[in-house]
Amino acid sequence: MSGVQTAAAVAATSAVPLQDTVLLPERIGELTGLDGFGLGGELLAAFIAAALVGTLMLTMTGVAGPWAKRKITAAFTDRIAVNRLGPAGILIIVADAVRLLSKELVVPENADRPAYDLAPIVVAGSALLGFAVIPMGSGIQLADPEVGLAYVFAVSGIASLGLVMAGYASSNKYSLIGGLRAVAQNIAYEIPLVVTGMSVVIFAGTLQMGEIVAAQHETLVEIAGISIPTWYALVNPFAFVLFLVANFAEVGRNPFDTPEAPTEIVAGYQTEYSSVYFVLIYLGEFLHIFLGGAIIATIFLGGPAGPGPAALGIVWFLIKIWAVFLATQWLRSAVPRVRIDQLIEIGWKGLLVLSFANLILTAAVVGLIA
Repeated sequence: MSGVQTAAAVAATSAVPLQDTVLLPERIGELTGLDGFGLGGELLAAFIAAALVGTLMLTMTGVAGPWAKRKITAAFTDRIAVNRLGPAGILIIVADAVRLLSKELVVPENADRPAYDLAPIVVAGSALLGFAVIPMGSGIQLADPEVGLAYVFAVSGIASLGLVMAGYASSNKYSLIGGLRAVAQNIAYEIPLVVTGMSVVIFAGTLQMGEIVAAQHETLVEIAGISIPTWYALVNPFAFVLFLVANFAEVGRNPFDTPEAPTEIVAGYQTEYSSVYFVLIYLGEFLHIFLGGAIIATIFLGGPAGPGPAALGIVWFLIKIWAVFLATQWLRSAVPRVRIDQLIEIGWKGLLVLSFANLILTAAVVGLIA
């Protein structure tokens, strides 16, 4: 076993567990007695667990899209935002849901229907699949495969296919341009994102999400009796910043929202979508923001780690996700959109070079320490 693997193993075994090793489907199977019904019971328990996690994420998205986004942006730009329906305008969530879902679904005459219909499902579904391997604390994790980090990068990248399908199938030149911009942007920033994530793998010695979280529970330094944990955002802040910027581009937030730039291409790939299809694409965008926040929290911010008992793990985890969401809205209000040529240049000539430099430097440092 190499020095890196040994360090990771020591960290994993000596760390106080942030959540039970029993996965959520197994726990539900034990509590409900479904594990006594063989494979069928196990599948039903897994379905219930997935439904619970999916409902949690969709609820957060439902709050973020119609309400939180507006209130945060208004606070940054000195406006009032929604305040008429319910306390602080919170019932705008219900009003928007009824308004959007009751609209007529208008389909372009020359649309490619199979691709047009499937695109919103692909965009939203790819994000939900990514949450399957995220350890959220308090015993909430659906699966913990050995290739967890590679899996979450792979399924989140499927969204690019959905955006291209939406742009092509809409039979609209603005939609097509938006889809092409989306795939160009995702290719340019997916590589730096993965390469920067691999620097975390070098530190942890594993791709398994649960083990990456456990490795960050070691004490980095103790100051005045306060233990600073080995969060990789503190160990390698350069990688953290690189990953954060690449993630903002990957989810299409300012200043990297060129695939749906309303001042140039109306609304890009989603121009021709309405009613429930628009809702699915809109939810998909925010699901990917939260998935990006979940990945950042897991591999750089200790996952569910935080002060207090381990039962509060899910609370700390959600706080970290919402902090990333707040950062996206802050940038949306404060940073102007870059041109498409500038966006591609930043990705290929900037982040790509810096991400490989970070990977080589990380490997050298870990090799010397080991």
